[in-house]
Amino acid sequence: MKLKHCLAASLISLLSALAPPCLAGAPGAALNGRTCHLPGSEEGLRCRTLAVPLDYHQPTGPTLTLHITVAPAFRESGRPDPLFVLAGGPGQAGSDVLPVLNAIFRRTRATRDIVFIDQRGTGLSGKLDCDDKTLPENLSDEEQIAAVRACLAAIRQPLSAYTTEHAARDIEQVRLALGYQQINVWGASYGTRLGQAYARAFPHAVRSLVLDGVAAPDQIIPAGGRDGQAALDALFRQCAADAGCNKAYPALRAEFDGLLARVSAGPVPLNLSNPRTAEPLQMNLTKERFLNTVHNVLYSALDGRRLPFLIHSAHLGRWAPFVARRNVASDLAGEGGTALVLHMAVICAEDYPRMTPQLLADDAHNSFLGGGRVGQLIELCKSIKVPAVAWRAPSPILAPALLLSGALDPVTPPRRAEAAARHIPKAQHLVVANAGHGISALGCAPRLLREFLDAPQKPVIAHCLNDIPAANFQIGSAGPHP
Repeated sequence: MKLKHCLAASLISLLSALAPPCLAGAPGAALNGRTCHLPGSEEGLRCRTLAVPLDYHQPTGPTLTLHITVAPAFRESGRPDPLFVLAGGPGQAGSDVLPVLNAIFRRTRATRDIVFIDQRGTGLSGKLDCDDKTLPENLSDEEQIAAVRACLAAIRQPLSAYTTEHAARDIEQVRLALGYQQINVWGASYGTRLGQAYARAFPHAVRSLVLDGVAAPDQIIPAGGRDGQAALDALFRQCAADAGCNKAYPALRAEFDGLLARVSAGPVPLNLSNPRTAEPLQMNLTKERFLNTVHNVLYSALDGRRLPFLIHSAHLGRWAPFVARRNVASDLAGEGGTALVLHMAVICAEDYPRMTPQLLADDAHNSFLGGGRVGQLIELCKSIKVPAVAWRAPSPILAPALLLSGALDPVTPPRRAEAAARHIPKAQHLVVANAGHGISALGCAPRLLREFLDAPQKPVIAHCLNDIPAANFQIGSAGPHP
Protein backbone atom coordinates (compact mmCIF):
# COMPACT_ATOMS: atom_id res chain seq x y z
CA MET A 1 0.00 0.00 0.00
CA LYS A 2 1.39 3.42 -0.99
CA LEU A 3 0.24 5.12 2.20
CA LYS A 4 1.32 8.57 1.05
CA HIS A 5 -1.27 8.61 -1.75
CA CYS A 6 -4.05 6.43 -0.31
CA LEU A 7 -5.35 8.68 2.41
CA ALA A 8 -9.04 9.12 3.20
CA ALA A 9 -10.83 12.02 4.79
CA SER A 10 -11.39 12.08 8.56
CA LEU A 11 -14.26 13.26 10.74
CA ILE A 12 -15.10 15.62 13.53
CA SER A 13 -13.45 15.85 16.91
CA LEU A 14 -15.09 18.56 18.99
CA LEU A 15 -13.20 21.30 20.72
CA SER A 16 -12.81 22.43 24.28
CA ALA A 17 -14.21 25.83 25.20
CA LEU A 18 -10.90 27.49 26.09
CA ALA A 19 -10.61 30.89 24.41
CA PRO A 20 -7.46 31.51 22.33
CA PRO A 21 -5.26 34.54 22.73
CA CYS A 22 -6.22 37.36 20.36
CA LEU A 23 -4.02 38.51 17.50
CA ALA A 24 -5.95 41.59 16.53
CA GLY A 25 -5.98 42.76 12.94
CA ALA A 26 -7.31 45.84 11.20
CA PRO A 27 -9.99 46.04 8.51
CA GLY A 28 -8.37 45.54 5.13
CA ALA A 29 -5.39 43.70 6.61
CA ALA A 30 -6.13 40.79 4.27
CA LEU A 31 -4.83 42.82 1.35
CA ASN A 32 -1.48 43.45 3.04
CA GLY A 33 1.43 41.07 2.82
CA ARG A 34 3.67 40.28 -0.10
CA THR A 35 2.71 39.43 -3.65
CA CYS A 36 3.31 35.74 -4.28
CA HIS A 37 3.18 33.40 -7.25
CA LEU A 38 2.33 29.85 -6.19
CA PRO A 39 1.86 26.64 -8.19
CA GLY A 40 -1.75 26.26 -9.31
CA SER A 41 -2.40 29.97 -9.86
CA GLU A 42 -1.19 32.02 -12.82
CA GLU A 43 -1.83 35.36 -11.13
CA GLY A 44 -0.08 37.05 -8.28
CA LEU A 45 -1.88 36.56 -4.98
CA ARG A 46 -1.25 37.97 -1.50
CA CYS A 47 0.70 35.84 0.97
CA ARG A 48 1.12 36.36 4.70
CA THR A 49 2.59 34.46 7.59
CA LEU A 50 1.25 34.39 11.12
CA ALA A 51 2.84 33.08 14.31
CA VAL A 52 0.46 31.07 16.49
CA PRO A 53 0.94 29.01 19.65
CA LEU A 54 2.20 25.51 19.01
CA ASP A 55 -0.03 24.37 21.87
CA TYR A 56 -3.01 26.57 22.75
CA HIS A 57 -3.04 25.06 26.22
CA GLN A 58 0.39 26.68 26.68
CA PRO A 59 -0.16 30.11 25.06
CA THR A 60 3.20 31.49 26.19
CA GLY A 61 5.13 28.48 24.91
CA PRO A 62 6.71 27.80 21.51
CA THR A 63 5.05 29.04 18.32
CA LEU A 64 4.72 27.85 14.76
CA THR A 65 4.25 29.86 11.58
CA LEU A 66 1.14 29.52 9.42
CA HIS A 67 1.11 30.38 5.72
CA ILE A 68 -1.96 32.23 4.40
CA THR A 69 -2.83 32.95 0.77
CA VAL A 70 -5.44 35.60 -0.04
CA ALA A 71 -7.10 36.06 -3.44
CA PRO A 72 -8.65 39.55 -3.15
CA ALA A 73 -12.17 40.11 -4.44
CA PHE A 74 -12.30 41.38 -8.02
CA ARG A 75 -14.47 44.33 -7.00
CA GLU A 76 -12.92 46.95 -4.76
CA SER A 77 -16.29 47.40 -3.03
CA GLY A 78 -16.53 43.71 -2.20
CA ARG A 79 -18.46 42.24 0.69
CA PRO A 80 -16.82 42.28 4.13
CA ASP A 81 -17.30 38.54 4.76
CA PRO A 82 -14.69 36.44 2.91
CA LEU A 83 -14.72 32.75 2.09
CA PHE A 84 -12.17 30.64 3.97
CA VAL A 85 -11.22 27.45 2.07
CA LEU A 86 -10.37 24.35 4.15
CA ALA A 87 -8.59 21.57 2.26
CA GLY A 88 -9.01 17.84 2.80
CA GLY A 89 -6.86 14.91 3.81
CA PRO A 90 -6.09 15.53 6.61
CA GLY A 91 -2.78 16.54 5.12
CA GLN A 92 -3.65 18.83 2.22
CA ALA A 93 -2.61 22.46 2.39
CA GLY A 94 -4.55 25.45 1.12
CA SER A 95 -1.65 26.22 -1.21
CA ASP A 96 -1.99 22.68 -2.64
CA VAL A 97 -5.56 23.32 -3.84
CA LEU A 98 -5.21 26.75 -5.45
CA PRO A 99 -6.55 25.44 -8.80
CA VAL A 100 -10.04 25.47 -7.22
CA LEU A 101 -9.83 29.26 -7.15
CA ASN A 102 -10.94 29.44 -10.78
CA ALA A 103 -12.57 26.02 -11.05
CA ILE A 104 -14.99 26.60 -8.17
CA PHE A 105 -14.75 30.11 -6.73
CA ARG A 106 -14.41 32.50 -9.67
CA ARG A 107 -18.04 33.65 -9.33
CA THR A 108 -17.74 33.93 -5.56
CA ARG A 109 -14.54 35.94 -5.84
CA ALA A 110 -16.32 38.67 -7.77
CA THR A 111 -17.45 40.11 -4.44
CA ARG A 112 -15.49 38.25 -1.74
CA ASP A 113 -11.91 37.63 -0.75
CA ILE A 114 -10.96 33.97 -0.90
CA VAL A 115 -8.60 32.87 1.87
CA PHE A 116 -6.53 29.67 1.80
CA ILE A 117 -4.79 28.48 4.97
CA ASP A 118 -2.01 25.94 5.00
CA GLN A 119 -3.15 23.92 8.00
CA ARG A 120 -0.44 23.47 10.63
CA GLY A 121 1.80 20.59 9.56
CA THR A 122 0.95 20.94 5.85
CA GLY A 123 2.34 22.80 2.86
CA LEU A 124 4.18 25.97 3.83
CA SER A 125 3.09 25.74 7.48
CA GLY A 126 5.85 23.42 8.65
CA LYS A 127 4.92 20.37 6.61
CA LEU A 128 5.20 17.08 8.49
CA ASP A 129 5.97 14.41 5.94
CA CYS A 130 8.16 11.48 5.01
CA ASP A 131 10.78 11.79 2.31
CA ASP A 132 9.66 10.03 -0.88
CA LYS A 133 13.14 8.54 -1.12
CA THR A 134 12.39 6.50 1.99
CA LEU A 135 9.20 5.08 0.43
CA PRO A 136 10.14 3.75 -3.03
CA GLU A 137 7.60 1.83 -5.07
CA ASN A 138 9.52 -1.44 -4.99
CA LEU A 139 9.08 -1.97 -1.25
CA SER A 140 6.79 -4.72 -0.03
CA ASP A 141 3.79 -3.80 2.11
CA GLU A 142 5.71 -4.83 5.23
CA GLU A 143 8.76 -2.83 4.18
CA GLN A 144 6.66 0.26 3.48
CA ILE A 145 5.00 0.04 6.89
CA ALA A 146 8.41 -0.30 8.52
CA ALA A 147 9.67 2.73 6.56
CA VAL A 148 6.68 4.83 7.61
CA ARG A 149 7.15 3.72 11.22
CA ALA A 150 10.79 4.80 11.08
CA CYS A 151 9.79 8.14 9.57
CA LEU A 152 7.23 8.75 12.33
CA ALA A 153 9.77 7.85 14.99
CA ALA A 154 12.19 10.46 13.61
CA ILE A 155 9.71 13.35 13.95
CA ARG A 156 10.70 15.68 16.77
CA GLN A 157 7.64 17.95 16.80
CA PRO A 158 5.02 17.09 19.47
CA LEU A 159 2.32 15.44 17.37
CA SER A 160 -0.24 16.09 20.10
CA ALA A 161 -0.23 19.74 18.94
CA TYR A 162 -1.47 18.88 15.45
CA THR A 163 -5.11 18.08 16.16
CA THR A 164 -8.28 19.40 14.57
CA GLU A 165 -8.86 21.45 17.73
CA HIS A 166 -5.61 23.35 17.27
CA ALA A 167 -6.23 23.78 13.54
CA ALA A 168 -9.64 25.30 14.28
CA ARG A 169 -8.09 27.74 16.71
CA ASP A 170 -5.58 28.66 14.01
CA ILE A 171 -8.47 29.65 11.74
CA GLU A 172 -9.71 32.04 14.40
CA GLN A 173 -6.27 33.60 14.73
CA VAL A 174 -6.17 34.13 10.97
CA ARG A 175 -9.62 35.75 11.01
CA LEU A 176 -8.57 38.14 13.72
CA ALA A 177 -5.24 38.95 12.14
CA LEU A 178 -6.84 39.72 8.78
CA GLY A 179 -9.45 41.95 10.37
CA TYR A 180 -12.63 40.13 9.31
CA GLN A 181 -15.71 40.34 11.54
CA GLN A 182 -17.42 37.23 10.17
CA ILE A 183 -16.37 34.63 7.63
CA ASN A 184 -17.97 32.04 5.40
CA VAL A 185 -16.34 28.61 5.45
CA TRP A 186 -16.04 26.13 2.56
CA GLY A 187 -14.64 22.73 3.45
CA ALA A 188 -14.22 19.55 1.45
CA SER A 189 -13.76 16.03 2.81
CA TYR A 190 -11.66 16.38 5.99
CA GLY A 191 -12.18 20.12 5.60
CA THR A 192 -15.85 19.53 6.48
CA ARG A 193 -14.75 18.06 9.80
CA LEU A 194 -12.51 21.04 10.46
CA GLY A 195 -15.23 23.45 9.33
CA GLN A 196 -17.77 21.97 11.70
CA ALA A 197 -15.23 22.06 14.52
CA TYR A 198 -14.54 25.75 13.88
CA ALA A 199 -18.25 26.61 13.72
CA ARG A 200 -18.85 24.92 17.05
CA ALA A 201 -15.87 26.54 18.76
CA PHE A 202 -16.42 30.06 17.38
CA PRO A 203 -20.09 30.37 16.41
CA HIS A 204 -20.01 34.18 16.53
CA ALA A 205 -17.45 34.24 13.71
CA VAL A 206 -19.28 32.05 11.18
CA ARG A 207 -21.78 33.61 8.79
CA SER A 208 -22.38 30.43 6.75
CA LEU A 209 -20.91 27.03 5.90
CA VAL A 210 -20.54 25.10 2.64
CA LEU A 211 -19.58 21.46 3.28
CA ASP A 212 -18.73 19.30 0.27
CA GLY A 213 -18.36 15.55 0.90
CA VAL A 214 -19.58 15.79 4.49
CA ALA A 215 -18.02 13.82 7.32
CA ALA A 216 -20.53 12.98 10.04
CA PRO A 217 -19.64 13.76 13.67
CA ASP A 218 -19.60 10.07 14.65
CA GLN A 219 -17.86 8.83 11.50
CA ILE A 220 -14.59 6.90 11.67
CA ILE A 221 -13.50 7.19 8.08
CA PRO A 222 -10.55 4.76 8.12
CA ALA A 223 -13.19 2.14 8.87
CA GLY A 224 -15.36 3.09 5.89
CA GLY A 225 -15.64 -0.25 4.14
CA ARG A 226 -19.43 -0.22 3.97
CA ASP A 227 -19.46 3.01 1.94
CA GLY A 228 -16.74 1.75 -0.38
CA GLN A 229 -18.64 -1.48 -0.99
CA ALA A 230 -21.84 0.44 -1.73
CA ALA A 231 -20.05 2.55 -4.34
CA LEU A 232 -18.56 -0.54 -6.02
CA ASP A 233 -21.92 -2.35 -6.04
CA ALA A 234 -23.56 0.72 -7.60
CA LEU A 235 -20.93 0.75 -10.34
CA PHE A 236 -21.50 -2.92 -11.11
CA ARG A 237 -25.27 -2.34 -11.32
CA GLN A 238 -24.83 0.62 -13.63
CA CYS A 239 -22.55 -1.35 -15.93
CA ALA A 240 -25.07 -4.19 -16.07
CA ALA A 241 -27.82 -1.69 -16.97
CA ASP A 242 -25.74 -0.03 -19.72
CA ALA A 243 -26.02 -1.88 -23.03
CA GLY A 244 -22.47 -1.13 -24.15
CA CYS A 245 -20.83 -1.87 -20.81
CA ASN A 246 -22.82 -5.05 -20.24
CA LYS A 247 -21.96 -6.32 -23.71
CA ALA A 248 -18.24 -5.62 -23.23
CA TYR A 249 -18.06 -6.95 -19.67
CA PRO A 250 -20.92 -9.43 -19.08
CA ALA A 251 -19.07 -11.15 -16.21
CA LEU A 252 -17.63 -8.04 -14.55
CA ARG A 253 -18.40 -8.95 -10.95
CA ALA A 254 -17.07 -12.47 -11.37
CA GLU A 255 -13.89 -11.13 -12.96
CA PHE A 256 -13.38 -8.75 -10.05
CA ASP A 257 -13.96 -11.55 -7.55
CA GLY A 258 -11.42 -13.67 -9.41
CA LEU A 259 -8.80 -10.93 -9.30
CA LEU A 260 -9.44 -10.36 -5.61
CA ALA A 261 -9.03 -14.07 -4.90
CA ARG A 262 -5.79 -14.08 -6.88
CA VAL A 263 -4.16 -11.17 -5.04
CA SER A 264 -5.48 -12.50 -1.72
CA ALA A 265 -3.53 -15.71 -2.30
CA GLY A 266 -0.28 -13.76 -2.48
CA PRO A 267 1.46 -10.96 -4.37
CA VAL A 268 1.04 -11.24 -8.14
CA PRO A 269 4.37 -10.93 -10.00
CA LEU A 270 4.05 -8.62 -13.00
CA ASN A 271 6.43 -8.25 -15.93
CA LEU A 272 5.38 -5.41 -18.21
CA SER A 273 6.51 -2.18 -19.77
CA ASN A 274 6.59 0.67 -17.30
CA PRO A 275 3.55 2.88 -18.13
CA ARG A 276 5.69 5.93 -17.30
CA THR A 277 8.90 5.11 -19.20
CA ALA A 278 8.12 2.11 -21.46
CA GLU A 279 11.14 0.36 -19.92
CA PRO A 280 10.83 -3.23 -18.61
CA LEU A 281 9.23 -3.31 -15.17
CA GLN A 282 9.07 -6.09 -12.63
CA MET A 283 6.83 -5.62 -9.62
CA ASN A 284 4.70 -7.53 -7.15
CA LEU A 285 1.11 -6.38 -6.92
CA THR A 286 -0.16 -7.02 -3.41
CA LYS A 287 -3.74 -7.28 -2.24
CA GLU A 288 -3.62 -3.95 -0.43
CA ARG A 289 -2.21 -2.13 -3.46
CA PHE A 290 -4.86 -3.68 -5.68
CA LEU A 291 -7.70 -2.76 -3.32
CA ASN A 292 -6.50 0.77 -2.68
CA THR A 293 -6.30 1.43 -6.42
CA VAL A 294 -9.88 0.23 -6.89
CA HIS A 295 -11.05 2.36 -3.97
CA ASN A 296 -9.25 5.47 -5.24
CA VAL A 297 -10.78 5.06 -8.70
CA LEU A 298 -14.25 5.16 -7.13
CA TYR A 299 -13.69 8.66 -5.70
CA SER A 300 -14.44 10.20 -9.11
CA ALA A 301 -17.60 9.18 -10.95
CA LEU A 302 -15.81 9.85 -14.24
CA ASP A 303 -12.81 7.78 -13.22
CA GLY A 304 -15.12 5.02 -11.98
CA ARG A 305 -16.46 4.57 -15.49
CA ARG A 306 -12.98 3.33 -16.45
CA LEU A 307 -12.90 0.66 -13.75
CA PRO A 308 -14.72 -2.08 -15.70
CA PHE A 309 -12.11 -1.75 -18.47
CA LEU A 310 -9.28 -1.93 -15.91
CA ILE A 311 -10.78 -5.01 -14.26
CA HIS A 312 -11.42 -6.82 -17.55
CA SER A 313 -7.95 -6.03 -18.89
CA ALA A 314 -6.35 -7.38 -15.71
CA HIS A 315 -8.58 -10.46 -15.91
CA LEU A 316 -7.14 -11.10 -19.38
CA GLY A 317 -3.60 -10.67 -18.05
CA ARG A 318 -3.09 -7.14 -19.35
CA TRP A 319 -2.13 -5.33 -16.15
CA ALA A 320 -0.53 -2.25 -17.75
CA PRO A 321 -3.73 -0.11 -17.71
CA PHE A 322 -4.32 -0.96 -14.04
CA VAL A 323 -0.72 -0.17 -13.07
CA ALA A 324 -0.87 3.09 -15.03
CA ARG A 325 -4.00 4.13 -13.14
CA ARG A 326 -2.38 3.15 -9.86
CA ASN A 327 0.44 5.58 -10.64
CA VAL A 328 -1.91 8.52 -11.18
CA ALA A 329 -1.93 9.68 -7.56
CA SER A 330 1.83 10.05 -7.41
CA ASP A 331 2.11 11.35 -10.99
CA LEU A 332 -0.28 14.22 -10.23
CA ALA A 333 0.71 14.90 -6.64
CA GLY A 334 3.10 17.69 -7.63
CA GLU A 335 5.59 19.21 -5.23
CA GLY A 336 3.02 19.60 -2.48
CA GLY A 337 1.39 16.27 -1.90
CA THR A 338 -0.31 15.12 1.27
CA ALA A 339 1.55 15.55 4.56
CA LEU A 340 1.62 11.93 5.68
CA VAL A 341 2.86 12.56 9.22
CA LEU A 342 0.18 15.21 9.82
CA HIS A 343 -2.40 12.79 8.47
CA MET A 344 -1.27 10.11 10.91
CA ALA A 345 -1.14 12.56 13.82
CA VAL A 346 -4.81 13.50 13.31
CA ILE A 347 -6.13 10.02 12.54
CA CYS A 348 -4.24 8.33 15.38
CA ALA A 349 -5.42 10.89 17.94
CA GLU A 350 -9.03 11.26 16.81
CA ASP A 351 -10.12 8.11 14.95
CA TYR A 352 -7.98 5.22 16.11
CA PRO A 353 -9.12 5.44 19.76
CA ARG A 354 -12.74 4.85 18.67
CA MET A 355 -12.10 1.78 16.53
CA THR A 356 -13.93 -0.91 18.51
CA PRO A 357 -13.49 -4.64 17.80
CA GLN A 358 -17.12 -4.79 16.62
CA LEU A 359 -16.59 -1.94 14.18
CA LEU A 360 -13.42 -3.51 12.82
CA ALA A 361 -15.11 -6.89 12.40
CA ASP A 362 -18.10 -5.38 10.58
CA ASP A 363 -15.80 -3.32 8.36
CA ALA A 364 -13.70 -6.34 7.41
CA HIS A 365 -16.65 -8.67 6.72
CA ASN A 366 -18.91 -6.29 4.79
CA SER A 367 -16.54 -4.77 2.26
CA PHE A 368 -14.24 -5.76 -0.56
CA LEU A 369 -11.60 -3.66 1.25
CA GLY A 370 -11.40 -6.12 4.13
CA GLY A 371 -9.45 -5.14 7.22
CA GLY A 372 -5.90 -4.93 5.90
CA ARG A 373 -5.65 -1.20 5.50
CA VAL A 374 -7.23 -0.49 8.90
CA GLY A 375 -4.97 -3.13 10.47
CA GLN A 376 -1.89 -1.38 9.09
CA LEU A 377 -3.17 1.94 10.40
CA ILE A 378 -3.69 0.45 13.86
CA GLU A 379 -0.13 -0.85 13.97
CA LEU A 380 1.26 2.54 12.97
CA CYS A 381 -0.89 4.34 15.56
CA LYS A 382 0.36 1.99 18.24
CA SER A 383 3.93 2.85 17.34
CA ILE A 384 3.63 6.64 17.58
CA LYS A 385 1.48 6.67 20.75
CA VAL A 386 -0.05 10.10 20.15
CA PRO A 387 -2.46 11.03 23.00
CA ALA A 388 -6.09 10.24 22.28
CA VAL A 389 -8.54 13.10 21.76
CA ALA A 390 -11.81 12.42 23.57
CA TRP A 391 -14.88 12.42 21.34
CA ARG A 392 -17.72 14.66 22.49
CA ALA A 393 -21.37 14.62 21.52
CA PRO A 394 -21.94 17.28 18.84
CA SER A 395 -23.55 20.54 19.82
CA PRO A 396 -25.84 22.38 17.36
CA ILE A 397 -24.40 24.56 14.63
CA LEU A 398 -26.78 27.48 14.17
CA ALA A 399 -25.21 29.08 11.08
CA PRO A 400 -26.89 28.38 7.72
CA ALA A 401 -25.14 25.56 5.92
CA LEU A 402 -25.18 24.09 2.42
CA LEU A 403 -24.30 20.39 2.40
CA LEU A 404 -23.24 18.74 -0.87
CA SER A 405 -23.11 15.00 -1.54
CA GLY A 406 -22.42 12.70 -4.44
CA ALA A 407 -24.66 9.63 -4.51
CA LEU A 408 -21.68 7.52 -5.67
CA ASP A 409 -19.21 8.79 -3.05
CA PRO A 410 -17.21 5.85 -1.55
CA VAL A 411 -16.15 7.72 1.62
CA THR A 412 -18.71 10.43 2.49
CA PRO A 413 -21.98 9.42 0.80
CA PRO A 414 -25.29 11.22 1.43
CA ARG A 415 -26.05 9.27 4.61
CA ARG A 416 -23.07 10.93 6.25
CA ALA A 417 -24.33 14.42 5.41
CA GLU A 418 -27.77 13.47 6.68
CA ALA A 419 -26.20 12.47 10.01
CA ALA A 420 -24.33 15.77 10.20
CA ALA A 421 -27.47 17.76 9.28
CA ARG A 422 -29.27 16.47 12.36
CA HIS A 423 -27.07 18.85 14.35
CA ILE A 424 -27.36 21.79 11.89
CA PRO A 425 -30.96 23.10 12.02
CA LYS A 426 -30.46 25.50 9.08
CA ALA A 427 -28.84 22.96 6.77
CA GLN A 428 -29.80 22.47 3.13
CA HIS A 429 -28.63 19.17 1.64
CA LEU A 430 -28.12 18.76 -2.12
CA VAL A 431 -27.36 15.36 -3.66
CA VAL A 432 -25.98 14.85 -7.16
CA ALA A 433 -26.99 11.46 -8.54
CA ASN A 434 -24.10 11.05 -10.98
CA ALA A 435 -21.26 12.34 -8.79
CA GLY A 436 -18.72 10.87 -6.42
CA HIS A 437 -16.48 12.61 -3.88
CA GLY A 438 -16.67 16.35 -4.57
CA ILE A 439 -19.51 18.41 -6.05
CA SER A 440 -18.52 22.07 -6.02
CA ALA A 441 -16.82 22.15 -9.43
CA LEU A 442 -19.56 20.28 -11.32
CA GLY A 443 -22.13 21.80 -13.66
CA CYS A 444 -24.00 24.72 -12.12
CA ALA A 445 -22.58 24.16 -8.62
CA PRO A 446 -20.20 27.19 -8.70
CA ARG A 447 -23.18 29.44 -9.45
CA LEU A 448 -25.22 27.87 -6.65
CA LEU A 449 -22.38 28.45 -4.21
CA ARG A 450 -22.36 32.16 -5.08
CA GLU A 451 -26.15 32.37 -4.72
CA PHE A 452 -26.07 30.63 -1.34
CA LEU A 453 -23.28 32.84 -0.01
CA ASP A 454 -25.14 35.97 -1.10
CA ALA A 455 -28.32 34.88 0.71
CA PRO A 456 -27.65 31.86 2.96
CA GLN A 457 -31.09 32.07 4.59
CA LYS A 458 -32.90 31.46 1.30
CA PRO A 459 -33.63 28.04 -0.21
CA VAL A 460 -31.21 27.05 -2.97
CA ILE A 461 -33.02 26.22 -6.21
CA ALA A 462 -30.86 23.37 -7.44
CA HIS A 463 -32.78 21.65 -10.23
CA CYS A 464 -29.82 22.27 -12.53
CA LEU A 465 -27.77 19.69 -10.61
CA ASN A 466 -30.06 17.03 -12.10
CA ASP A 467 -28.64 17.94 -15.51
CA ILE A 468 -25.17 16.67 -14.63
CA PRO A 469 -24.98 13.54 -16.81
CA ALA A 470 -23.47 10.17 -16.07
CA ALA A 471 -20.19 9.69 -17.95
CA ASN A 472 -19.93 6.98 -20.58
CA PHE A 473 -18.21 3.74 -19.71
CA GLN A 474 -14.83 2.94 -21.22
CA ILE A 475 -15.24 -0.23 -23.23
CA GLY A 476 -11.87 -0.36 -24.98
CA SER A 477 -8.39 1.05 -25.08
CA ALA A 478 -9.55 4.05 -27.13
CA GLY A 479 -11.55 5.46 -24.22
CA PRO A 480 -15.25 5.91 -23.37
CA HIS A 481 -17.76 4.85 -25.97
CA PRO A 482 -19.77 7.69 -27.54
